[in-house]
Parts: sequence; structure tokens; C-alpha cells
Amino acid sequence: MAEITASAVKELRERTGLGMMECKKALVESTGDIELAIENLRKSGSMKAAKKAGRTAAEGLVMTKIADNGSYGVMVEVNSETDFAAREVNFIAYVTKVLDKVFASKSTDLAALMAAGLEEDRLALIQKIGENISVRRAVLVGGDGSTVGSYVHSNHKIAVLVALNGGDQDLARDVAMHVAATSPMVVKPEDVPADVLSKESEIYTAQAAESGKPADIVEKMVSGRLRKYIEEVSLTEQAFVKDPDIKVGKLVKQAGGTITAFVRFSVGEGIEKEVVDFAAEVAAQLKKD
Repeated sequence: MAEITASAVKELRERTGLGMMECKKALVESTGDIELAIENLRKSGSMKAAKKAGRTAAEGLVMTKIADNGSYGVMVEVNSETDFAAREVNFIAYVTKVLDKVFASKSTDLAALMAAGLEEDRLALIQKIGENISVRRAVLVGGDGSTVGSYVHSNHKIAVLVALNGGDQDLARDVAMHVAATSPMVVKPEDVPADVLSKESEIYTAQAAESGKPADIVEKMVSGRLRKYIEEVSLTEQAFVKDPDIKVGKLVKQAGGTITAFVRFSVGEGIEKEVVDFAAEVAAQLKKD
């Protein structure tokens, strides 16, 4: 068996744009012959997949899966370039497969899960639908005696997992639905980060100072605004969407529970989407022609 050198792997990566492990695998199969490795990669379609890898994938789906007894739940986000592809049956099947792997393994180590077969399936899917596909993130909630519930919006663009200490899955699902609608920052007031409060205080102080009121009044104005802000971003202090007369924390407490954690995924959040000026693109193409 030919020795696969680091320099050969580096050269193949530079020439194909593929990942290190895939390049090493291709070189092993070609007994170190770089040209043969490239030929085999072209035949398998991996080269085309690599070219698509640089394209922004900010659409896609989020999915959840909960243990029958509610002891734990998982959630994944898989991205595509367009919403059209996200509704394609093969894409949905792949997201489901990723979800099932995370659920069965109780692992959110995506690198390890991809290496165990999901990456080959991803590349095959890229070839099939012609878009870049990215398995972006996965989370596990529960497994510590909590009761976990989930809510997935009908278009699978927003999903939430909620863990309760006490209460039942129906209650956890109601809270998850609330989180989907309001997107709180933290579970309870004391969880709001100090740096966030400091920044908000600076903003409110500057705004209040413009009123020209005495310093003691400005201080009270800032204090009041901070209290209101903390209530707005804390899940337990928010008015429950299904019954605004009761706060979420009180609702859960009346059922004998407390909220221990929540995670909310929204498809593509935080991904910088490429803005394409199609008119300019067409004009540029016409100039080339």
C-alpha cells in the first residue's frame, strides 16, 4: 500500500476544494495517484459538490424528536440554498435521517456523525438536487430527569425544545409554543447577562439624559426601563400567549413545575445571506457576450 503523504493530501485539497478526510480517502483508493484520485472524484460527483460548498445555504428545515416518555429530546437544523429545495422529498428524508441519528446516539457531535455515513448521503443529495446542503447544528435537551416537550411551526422554520422539572409534556409543549412566538432571551430574570444589562443601561441613560430632567429622576427612569426590559426578555415573566392574564412562570408553577431550559432554532438565523442583484448580473453577462 502506497504511503499517503501530507503534501499529497494538501495538493489534492487545493486542486479539488474537498475536505482533508475525503481527499485522503480518495488517495488511498487510488494508491497515491493524484490524477486518478481526481478522475474518481469527478466520476462520483464529489467535485461538483465541492464547487457548491461555497454557496450560501440559509434556507432549510428544523426538526425535533422526543422520547416517548419525554425524558429527552433533540433538534436539528439542516440548510439548503432555496426554500424550494427544502420542500423536496429527498431533502426532507435526509433531515429526518440526521435527526434519527442524533436521537439514537444522543450525540450532537456532528463531525463524528457525518463521518459515520451522513456525509456520503449529503454529497449524494447535493448531486441530486443541485444545491449546497449544510448540516448546521444539533442540540439535546433533557436526559437529567426533566420532562421535555417540543413545538415545531407548521413550515418547519421555527422549532423549540423546553425542559421542565415537574409538569408534563403537554405543558412543556405549550411553553415551547410560547417560546416560538415570543423568542425570549433567558428562562428567568437572573439569567440575563450582566454585559447585556450594562449596555441597555447605557442606552437608557443616554436617552433619559436628553429629557433634561434631574439626575435622580433620570436614575428612576433608567431603573424602570431596565425592569421592563428584563421582564420582556425573561420567559417566566412574559404573559402567556394563550392566556395573557397569567405569566408563563406562574402557569408552570401552578402545575407543580419549573422551567429548567429552552432552546429555539429559527432556520438561517445568524447566516449572512447573499443579496443577488439579478438585473446587474444579467447586464454584466450581456457585456461579456
